[in-house]
Amino acid sequence: MTAPIYDRVALIGLGLIASSMGHAMKAGGLARTITGHAKTPATREAALELGFCDEVCATAAEAVKGADLVVLAVPVGVMGEVAAEIAPHLKPGATVTDVGSVKQAVIDAVAPHIPKGVNFIPGHPLAGTEHSGPRSGFAELFRNRWCLLIPGDAPPEDVARLRSLWEAMGANVDEMDAAHHDIVLAVVSHTPHLIAYTMVGVADHMRRVSENEVIKYSASGFRDFTRIAASDPTMWRDVFLTNKEATLDILGRFTEELFMLQRAIRMGDGQQLFDYFTRTRAIRRGIIEAGQDTSAPDFGRSKAEPAA
Repeated sequence: MTAPIYDRVALIGLGLIASSMGHAMKAGGLARTITGHAKTPATREAALELGFCDEVCATAAEAVKGADLVVLAVPVGVMGEVAAEIAPHLKPGATVTDVGSVKQAVIDAVAPHIPKGVNFIPGHPLAGTEHSGPRSGFAELFRNRWCLLIPGDAPPEDVARLRSLWEAMGANVDEMDAAHHDIVLAVVSHTPHLIAYTMVGVADHMRRVSENEVIKYSASGFRDFTRIAASDPTMWRDVFLTNKEATLDILGRFTEELFMLQRAIRMGDGQQLFDYFTRTRAIRRGIIEAGQDTSAPDFGRSKAEPAA
């Protein structure tokens, strides 16, 4: 068992990511004490029952008292509100991080509330499933997945400490600036989610005109492609509203590619379709070889719980 990296960690928000962090820290002995806060009593009770928190608090302000590391694991739309609540109660020398899927908007919302002497190091673990809530978490969620840190002006030793926590939980860690993060995530996560939601909407429309056959006969391709459309709607609403420019940019590029394929199909250009599919197939194989396809055998918890 690894020596504790942080003495006291506060998890604000106790959903999939926070609960998985709690389980991973417990499994590795990475924190002496883990406190938690969630709005609903049922969630707080579940955290204690499942054992990934040592204690839970009715308010975020109470949960962060004395914490060396505070993890904001709430929807990005309320990050600023939560930061304002906890700011007066943060321990001098503490580190505040987050797990939001958007970084520049989170920095703009949170950083103004962080008091002098406290470091804010935004983060984003590229891990998840379509499930949510405290009972969905598991310690292996971050194994061989990437966690991106935005170090900004934080002291290198504090960035290194946070990096070591993520690495001890099984993640690969990289650093980048917020703007670059948001455009990369618009490509690999945000736009794919939007397309998946849209495809389910199309299927729902077709269901009404085909007497349920679209849903009834959904093949594995449709199920796999649209799995992420089962993700938390509050989180994804906030992601698209706070990463608007990057998502619209990538969505426009996707539309251009789609028009190109549409023309190739209309013109019967089989060679263009074959060349395009060959190139994109190679990219997909690269994802698998890099170990980032959680549906591959022996990855993480199970084939039934791939990351979004």
